[in-house]
Amino acid sequence: MKVLVANLGSTSFKYRLFDMAGERQLARGGVERIGAPSSPCTVEIGGVKRQMEAAVPDHAVAVKKCLEQLTDPESGCLQDANEVAAIGFKAVHAGAISGVQRVTEEVLLAMEAMNQVAPAHNPPYIAAMRLLSERLPGIPLAAAFETGFHATIPDRLRYYAAPYEWAEQHQVRRWGFHGASHRYIAGRTAELLGRRDLRVISCHLGGSSSLCAIRNGQSAATSMGMSPQTGVPHNNRAGDFDPFALPVVMRRTGKTLDEALHDLAERGGLLGLSGVSGDVRDLEQAASEGNERARLALDVFVSGVRNYLGAYLVELGGAEAIVFTGGIGENSPSIREAVCRNLEALGIVLDPATNGTATGETRVSSEQSRIQVWIMPTNEELVVARQVKELLEPT
Repeated sequence: MKVLVANLGSTSFKYRLFDMAGERQLARGGVERIGAPSSPCTVEIGGVKRQMEAAVPDHAVAVKKCLEQLTDPESGCLQDANEVAAIGFKAVHAGAISGVQRVTEEVLLAMEAMNQVAPAHNPPYIAAMRLLSERLPGIPLAAAFETGFHATIPDRLRYYAAPYEWAEQHQVRRWGFHGASHRYIAGRTAELLGRRDLRVISCHLGGSSSLCAIRNGQSAATSMGMSPQTGVPHNNRAGDFDPFALPVVMRRTGKTLDEALHDLAERGGLLGLSGVSGDVRDLEQAASEGNERARLALDVFVSGVRNYLGAYLVELGGAEAIVFTGGIGENSPSIREAVCRNLEALGIVLDPATNGTATGETRVSSEQSRIQVWIMPTNEELVVARQVKELLEPT
């Protein structure tokens, strides 16, 4: 079985093609600037990368262009587009509809109902799924929702202390996101440590960030809540924020609710605090040059991560492993060091030399550390491909 896993933006389509017989990645590629007069279409097969320019008005045409590249007689890896058994989507939010689902009108309507809490993610996925359903009816579409991995979180950590009917009637509860990434970390850590009965804290730190407490391979708690805007600070999203501050800002600035929410979702986070950038690399450079607001943004970010790390050590009663993944988690030794600083009493001791130079999948804790600390590149697309395969071929 061959599965195409799609990652969509409003004007982009990126994909990876897997042969599930051996879980091999056959190709990767995508289309940028969809809707522009000319769109770059790239594909990489067997380490060889090619690019062409084409007129790509919508996502359905983008998929067709990618399939043309994959079936090219001279350089493709497929003989026929019908070899693609399904297109899988790393979908975000459909409320009570979760897990992995065939894309139907019911699923799309459930996603639309959550547009307000996932405004950057749901609308482009819904639009593309509808187009592909109409234009490519022969290829099944499957949505693997980020919320699915967190279905095992107990109610005491899922419910907000808000009116009960909000949760029951309006789905106001902690759903959690980055499910594919945390699911991958749970499985891969079990493989590396040779056991399934593990307590793991997965730290997915990147453009958006979340932590997940994992017990026996299942999500036990997570930092994101009703929306992907919550939890630790993100690159341009505020993270946890007191809702009673909103009317204060609205009255004093004259902003509408939508304008204030836009500021929190687009002009908050590390960008809003620093006034420099939402990218940790830029902030580390600015902080090293004496920019105090950049230093503040980094300190607030690290403190947010440490707050959830401490909470999850308590929730799990300790841990066998802490795993850093995502662009920041994998590539910023200084953030890892700051998160783990002065935690020796909790059994967390980094190896400074290894942490400073490590790349790829590497243990960065010292031999004296009771809790292992790892860098682990995630593979969300492979997780989605596995879920799609299980949906189409249940055991």
